[in-house]
Amino acid sequence: MFLVKDKIVVAMALMRVLSGFIELTAAMLMLKFDRIETAVKINAALALVGPVVMIIVTTIGLVGLAGKVSPVRVAMILTGVTLIFAGMRKV
Repeated sequence: MFLVKDKIVVAMALMRVLSGFIELTAAMLMLKFDRIETAVKINAALALVGPVVMIIVTTIGLVGLAGKVSPVRVAMILTGVTLIFAGMRKV
């Protein structure tokens, strides 16, 4: 189906597949329990999973780019990720 040569890309994709599986499992649990309170709790747990997956996938990508990208560009990417989290933070 896909011919991927780079192990870093495979690792990043597998993390996203795992994240999708967690999301689908959470949706099925919400349907199974059929209670708003439980669904809100499950949704709150998912709020932790998303950012963690993003950090892991970004880290894997940066490790793969470490020898190919200048330190200035790596710093710019890290600054961008930091700004994303700062923008999502509630005041």
